[in-house]
Amino acid sequence: MTRKLSAALFTLILLLCATCVPSTARRATAQTTAARSGKKAEAVYYPPRGEAAWRRKSPAEAGMDAALLEQAVAYARTQESKVPRDFSTQVETFGAVLGPLPKERGETNGIVIRHGYIVAEWGDTLRVDPTYSVAKSFLSALLGLTIDRGLIKSVKDPVRHYITDGGYDSPHNSAVTWEDHARQTSEWEGVMWGKSHDFIGVEAFGKGRRAPRPLRAPGTYYEYNDVRINRLALSLLRLWRKPLPEVLRAEIMRPIGASDAWRYHGYANSDVVIDGKKMASVSGGTRWGGGLWINTRDEARFGYLFLRGGRWRDRRIISERWVREATAPGKVKADYGYLWWLNTGRKAWPSAPESSYAALGYGSNTIWVDPEHDLVIVWRWHQANPDELIRRVLASIK
Repeated sequence: MTRKLSAALFTLILLLCATCVPSTARRATAQTTAARSGKKAEAVYYPPRGEAAWRRKSPAEAGMDAALLEQAVAYARTQESKVPRDFSTQVETFGAVLGPLPKERGETNGIVIRHGYIVAEWGDTLRVDPTYSVAKSFLSALLGLTIDRGLIKSVKDPVRHYITDGGYDSPHNSAVTWEDHARQTSEWEGVMWGKSHDFIGVEAFGKGRRAPRPLRAPGTYYEYNDVRINRLALSLLRLWRKPLPEVLRAEIMRPIGASDAWRYHGYANSDVVIDGKKMASVSGGTRWGGGLWINTRDEARFGYLFLRGGRWRDRRIISERWVREATAPGKVKADYGYLWWLNTGRKAWPSAPESSYAALGYGSNTIWVDPEHDLVIVWRWHQANPDELIRRVLASIK
């Protein structure tokens, strides 16, 4: 009788412990499972280059209810963004424009990828449009690649150990690490391309202007700040010594079969000279024009690369370690990784697993990755909380 009681108690303890696994561990487990599924290359589908070659599966073949998935797509179609098609509120919203903008944007569109296959698609997913701050997650990938290549020894190193252009010489800026930049806790002080770190002034920052505040020590305070991300982009450019779009294309986008349609623009005043050559330093978004202009399908490929833990077929594109660390919570802001938004505590998307994460941009532009359900959703130019679509799509999974 005592042995039976002990066995039952032991089982209960195991069950309780399983429910108490930290969110970071659950995220890592889900991420590793998705990545290691690439061990059997033939068993995991990777779309080949070329839009027509990307295979589709019916919802039933992908383990989903067709009627419920159709309802999810029907809902998404009704949630057109209220951002003017002609970008006429750009200056009012963000301040003086520094880079190019298209004449108009596309309609709401999106794609659902399950097990690598297209199971749903709506709108013009081949249209190239600015993706705003989704570009930050692409910069995160480039930072990880820089570390993987050994150009940076550790993400925790001060940037001043690598960059000597004066941007990190002050006592305050000298403490900024690569990790601080990636977590948006750098508190870097200065001016980039005519925009100050403090976001003060209507002309420069529009409705996004901020009230004066004292600087905090680097690594101790979170602030979403494109000036500081633009400083990160310039620092990465100086390490690679060639334009970051070239690095992105050669090291990531071509290997994953992306199209050649996307463009990553700098500003009219963001050129620098490296090794005697003029190069444009790119931005962390399209707040002031420029930024990453890309189609939905190429974004889906990028999200699928992260879903697979940085692997594409038999090639390691980005280290699994970086994918895991980039999507782990920070100490200062628990729902933010290395330029990726997290679902810590299931606060961002209550219907979704805590291990899910997303690249987000104004508009709204969304690349949502769910390792637990082997799912990627890209949804662009919508006005709704992404959880409303996520909830409907997850309900269709049998």
